[in-house]
Amino acid sequence: MACVLMFASAGCIGYQVGTGSLYAPDVATVYVPMIDSESYRRDLGERLTEAVDKEIELKTPYKVVSTPDADSVLSVQLVRDTRKTLVKNAYDDPRVSETEIHAKVTWLNRRRQPLGPAQSLAIPPELVLMNATSNLIPEAGQSVATAQQQAIQRLAQQIVASMEAPW
Repeated sequence: MACVLMFASAGCIGYQVGTGSLYAPDVATVYVPMIDSESYRRDLGERLTEAVDKEIELKTPYKVVSTPDADSVLSVQLVRDTRKTLVKNAYDDPRVSETEIHAKVTWLNRRRQPLGPAQSLAIPPELVLMNATSNLIPEAGQSVATAQQQAIQRLAQQIVASMEAPW
């Protein structure tokens, strides 16, 4: 029986079990400075900062702190937000619009070295953007604010998911 167990586990030597293996073991705290927004729309940076903080606390073992002396710093910059009409009615009124938010994300440790998965292609960080979209349908009772909040929530989920180690 012991031989069977030994041979069965030999194929699983490279595997790790549990959520602790998904995240950097040398990071316990994360500082998220207020997200800078280049958008003319009000409060997008503040709303995204709050959503990212909540996602980190909810889905990772990290603790969000309010000091730059943390183990790591997650910097996000809202680069662009757009809204375009997808469907118009006969009177040229928008019936379905799409809200899209683009952000540049950098996660650094105390030594200011990048954390997170290594890119398989050498792409400069300023060319790698994260984005999220949300549709606005006025007939369904949706407003611009709810569509923006949905896009912000999706972007926050993408940002926090990028903090996981690669498989």
